[in-house]
Amino acid sequence: MSVVLVVEDDPATLEAITYNLQRDGHRVLTAADGVEGLAAARAQLPDLLLLDIMLPRLSGLDVCRMLRAEQSVPILLLTARGAEADIVTGLDLGADDYITKPFSMRELRARVGAALRRAQRSHPEPAADGAARQGTLEVAGVTVDLDRRSVRCDGRGVALRPREFDLLAYLMRNRGRVLSREQIVAGVWGDAYRGGTRTVDVHIRWLREKLEAEPARPRRIRTVRGVGYEFAP
Repeated sequence: MSVVLVVEDDPATLEAITYNLQRDGHRVLTAADGVEGLAAARAQLPDLLLLDIMLPRLSGLDVCRMLRAEQSVPILLLTARGAEADIVTGLDLGADDYITKPFSMRELRARVGAALRRAQRSHPEPAADGAARQGTLEVAGVTVDLDRRSVRCDGRGVALRPREFDLLAYLMRNRGRVLSREQIVAGVWGDAYRGGTRTVDVHIRWLREKLEAEPARPRRIRTVRGVGYEFAP
């Protein structure tokens, strides 16, 4: 049973979300403002956080920023339609996805399920003795251990968030191939993802900051203008 924390200040919306997620077998925790939500996330360590951006006392963006510095819980933002600036800011702060209001409960349930599945794939069980292992990827001074989900760059260890790791592994598996943002979204976030491709640019920037000696002049993750990205051409 997955634990989902819903932080939403509208009682009717909160009740509807809670009812539908409980129908899917999730344990649902709730909070009505940002301060309560932040405290609940820290105390309960949920598997997923549904976070409204417009909250009393502490905004959803502030909650996202604080939590992302502490834990890697998947965060889905609930935002008003057309609030593109808030969406971009939320993704920059580390949110994994967003849902624009008004939304159908069918869409929300599907997005929650997809986010939980992605999180589970990002934290696989250790392989038992004798089981098939995925091995390592080594390209341009970067070594990725797919079983231990660890990364070394030029001999030093690099700490990556789960989605950053998945993105790096996907790029390295496709070394020398120019990938569009849409291809990257499908390969890393999955077909169920309904957010925009802006999240790809944000995660690429984070990877460059950790893997490139000069992030503004990357030699490993190259931008192909008008197309997408290419790893170590």
